[in-house]
Amino acid sequence: MTILDRYVLQKFLVPFFYCLFGFIAIWFIFDLSDNLPDFIQGRASLSALAAYYSSQIPQIIVMSLPIAQLLSLLYALTSMSRSNEIISMLGAGLSVTRVLIPLIMVGLLLTAVSTYWNYEAAPHAAAAKKQMVRDIRRGKVTEAAGIGGHLFRNREDRRTWFMRDLIVSRNLLLDVQIMQQNENGDILQQWYARDVRYDATLKRWNLLQARYVEMNPDGEVTKSELHDAISLDGWSETPWRISSSVMNSEYLAVSELQDYLRYNSDFPEQRLAAYRTHLNYRWALPWGCFVVVFLAGPLGIVYSRRGILGCVAWAIGLFFSLVFLSSLFVALGKGGRVTPFTAAWGPLLFFFGIGLFLLWLRSTNRDVPKFKLLKTT
Repeated sequence: MTILDRYVLQKFLVPFFYCLFGFIAIWFIFDLSDNLPDFIQGRASLSALAAYYSSQIPQIIVMSLPIAQLLSLLYALTSMSRSNEIISMLGAGLSVTRVLIPLIMVGLLLTAVSTYWNYEAAPHAAAAKKQMVRDIRRGKVTEAAGIGGHLFRNREDRRTWFMRDLIVSRNLLLDVQIMQQNENGDILQQWYARDVRYDATLKRWNLLQARYVEMNPDGEVTKSELHDAISLDGWSETPWRISSSVMNSEYLAVSELQDYLRYNSDFPEQRLAAYRTHLNYRWALPWGCFVVVFLAGPLGIVYSRRGILGCVAWAIGLFFSLVFLSSLFVALGKGGRVTPFTAAWGPLLFFFGIGLFLLWLRSTNRDVPKFKLLKTT
């Protein structure tokens, strides 16, 4: 790393950390003011508050990194432009791309950081927020909310499950009926149980206070037995798989989305569209940190003070256009209007192309378009 690279990084990193921690502090203040009555009601301890806010940090980091990076790039580059440092670098024989290389490397590093948090911690933080606030308000940790009145259809093995309650965290199902059908759709076996527990180690279902029923294709009962316990091995269902059919795709980690798509591959494509879209979006979202460099970098480098305001406005406008189009395309992808890949990666690739075009304009000393309303005379 050259002295120039270290200097450019120093000019960028100082405002970047100010912006990042500033956004986290602003979020903390707004969240605390919003939830303060609940915290007071539950007499929340410092440890409970620390656990709550530490769990939310990954989500806030993923949200704050691109905008903090954008503002820091614009501040650093326009500051060096005003003091003619950029012109001096270019006069020494360096290209615009060479000046931006350390910032591009930072963009790749921030993309990796965002990918790490967005893989699992950020979506889980969003899902756990309401439950944690509820626990703090009540003054105790409660059991994770179960799923009531649930029906699950295993189309591959032709089994249908009905249950009154499903508590995934305890691998427990209450008041369960299981029906086994043949290829013609005839019910041949049924199990009824008050409690059903899943042994994840042995991959075994244990039915307590159970009744086993056998039927012929005509629907006549040929066998009925009562048992204190019935053990069933070799079934592909797990509590997580049974519950996944009603899980919100926005709150699932990458591995959970992959499991959902694998276990529920027999679902209609319209039903799977949201999960395929969010799986692609988990990988695409962090690359916004990389694209931001190509949007803000060329627009942050200006050769006259008159053009600074217009270029900054262009950069901010392009960034929020990227955010808007990303949200719009994800919604279209969840509705099956566009493919999951297009929904997740389309806006990023489009704005990356714009960034490369802006970099070409700046590298060839061509004028970057300016907002006429902001143009000074």
